[in-house]
Amino acid sequence: MKEIIINKNEDGSKIIALLENGKLLEQYTSTEEEKTIEGNIYCGIVKNVLPGMQAAFVDIGEDKNAFIHIKDIIPKLNQITGNKEEDFSKYNICDYIKQNDKLLVQVRKDEVDKKGARITEHISLTGRLSVLMIDVQFITVSKKIEEKAERERLKNIASKILSKSGKKYGLIIRTGAENKSEQELQDDIEKLIKKWEEINKKYNSIEGKKAQLIYKDENIIGKFITSILETDINQITVNDKDVYEYLKEYITQVGKQNIKLELNQVDNLMEKHELQKQLERLKNRRVWLNCGGFIAIDKIEALTAIDVNSGKFTGNSKLSRNETILKVNKEATIEIAKQLRLRNLSGIIIIDYIDMENKEDRDVILNLLNEELKKDRSKTQVEGFTKLDLLEMTRKKL
Repeated sequence: MKEIIINKNEDGSKIIALLENGKLLEQYTSTEEEKTIEGNIYCGIVKNVLPGMQAAFVDIGEDKNAFIHIKDIIPKLNQITGNKEEDFSKYNICDYIKQNDKLLVQVRKDEVDKKGARITEHISLTGRLSVLMIDVQFITVSKKIEEKAERERLKNIASKILSKSGKKYGLIIRTGAENKSEQELQDDIEKLIKKWEEINKKYNSIEGKKAQLIYKDENIIGKFITSILETDINQITVNDKDVYEYLKEYITQVGKQNIKLELNQVDNLMEKHELQKQLERLKNRRVWLNCGGFIAIDKIEALTAIDVNSGKFTGNSKLSRNETILKVNKEATIEIAKQLRLRNLSGIIIIDYIDMENKEDRDVILNLLNEELKKDRSKTQVEGFTKLDLLEMTRKKL
């Protein structure tokens, strides 16, 4: 059974946990003081253009000016990689924006320490079943929808809906759209188009050049519920009446009355579901494996490094050295995929497996990792082993 627990603590902070048969799969924490602007859309005013960096600083009305790069200004050139592989040296940012220009921008990444937010002119709006992209004309389907006939069906439906709008829109069809009816997908897309039209109208009605917020994205609970309800959730339990009323209305709107929603203001949800113990374990650098080996997780600013160690496991007389190594690496792979979700690790991730002599063994690990990552709602990309036998991958933060 899959269930969601939302616990509001005495200090006003909230813990949102996804459990399966009592075991923690994902967890997110938000505090009342915590401020996130990721996903918000602003009317921004260009303050400084930096030709040498192909970038600019933009006032969006927040404490720090935001940063925009040329790749987030020029149109998306590839429906899969966007502008990541483009040669930016052939562009001049001064041909696209100038000081004091007014821009409609969306926050890609929140402020970090002394750095301002990262913004883009590539606007997108996320719904339950799809992501609407503005001023692009391609439709992509989540790779996690594997059946070819279903992918084609969804593409055809989306193409028909977008063509009726008469506007330039692109669409990402999310995993939750699998096997959904044409009407459900149409309702989701049309809701996003209406939202965009309201945002665009508000932006165009602004007189003068003043940075201001145009659209505020959903809070952490809203984002989580929007993305998770299309999976097989059986129950949601909360201890706060305001959150309960919000979810009750939302579940009714999206036709998910089959999900049991419970308000429990009596029990301590953290103790009842042993969440505190499970959350405490996530602070440990070292995670032990059943075989006696362990993985060590070290997060630094540039990347996350994960080291696989045989630890107490030395194999037995029935296993060769290669078989012993493969056994530890396989168990570590399954645990690594779990920990990526539990800790919501993102960016560049380097995994240092115990060295495998055979290419066949490395292929086994690659296939197993890709299979385990299918359980992850976040976008992941496995690049493979380097010449130093380090596995490179990336994961997008949820």
